[in-house]
Amino acid sequence: MAKKVTKQGLPPLDWLKVFEAAGRHGSFTAAAEEFGATQAAVSQRIRNLESWLGRQLFIRSARGVSLTVDGESYLPLVHDSLRALEQGTENLFGQTVRELRIAGLPSHLEMLLLPRLAAFSKTFPDLRLVTETVPRRLDFEAADGALQIRYGRGGWEGRQEELLASEVLQPMTAPGQAGHWRQLPAIELRGERPGWAEWSRVTGEAAPEAGSLSVDSMAHALRAARLGLGVVLGSRVLAANLLQTGQLDCARAPELPTIDGYWLTWPPSLGKSKRQSEILTALTFVLQG
Repeated sequence: MAKKVTKQGLPPLDWLKVFEAAGRHGSFTAAAEEFGATQAAVSQRIRNLESWLGRQLFIRSARGVSLTVDGESYLPLVHDSLRALEQGTENLFGQTVRELRIAGLPSHLEMLLLPRLAAFSKTFPDLRLVTETVPRRLDFEAADGALQIRYGRGGWEGRQEELLASEVLQPMTAPGQAGHWRQLPAIELRGERPGWAEWSRVTGEAAPEAGSLSVDSMAHALRAARLGLGVVLGSRVLAANLLQTGQLDCARAPELPTIDGYWLTWPPSLGKSKRQSEILTALTFVLQG
């Protein structure tokens, strides 16, 4: 175990950066190549860090290096902290944005974001777009993406927002089935959106007979309708590309507007530079369709 050197505060930043690179690569040599340094210099900085912490972070052997238990515990903390520092510095002072990270639920990234990115990418061809899938709405707080596509009524604490589109629901079927949609089984979609009962109550129309299929994702519900498994009370926002390309048809039936919508959100620190502001404005315009 490394002998602890009594210090206060944080270890030097270059020690932490070298440790993060070596832990990420699992190699002192690869870390040295990343920083344009020698393997000996990387090894010395990591020894300095181990001495500072009083803990061994790597196991050295003839076959290479591997993280100790302490090293494995420390690596994600250092990685996330360095990433947050880099992103925050760029947000506050940077003039050149080279990478845009966007987090969202799988169906929102696939059906709302991706079909609209072509025009945006033409405007910013040098910008690398990185998507991050958020499995559940409760996971947004832990998402890395500074930009997030969220569903709801707005008003998220600590985030600025722009409404992209209000949610509107309408009966939809596979191509060629819209004319007899009432004879099709209703696909049930579980979740926070209004269902067939609410659609019937608001529109005064009779709902189709319930079918045997129940899903918990609008993307799955739309996919089921495309496969001819029934009629779905589909989102006009998420299904826009499918409707435009003829993969789904809207039934001649009333729409059901809702009080929810799709929002682009970001932290207040983002958008302070001219470049960042231009990117946010362009992306919002594209996503608003």
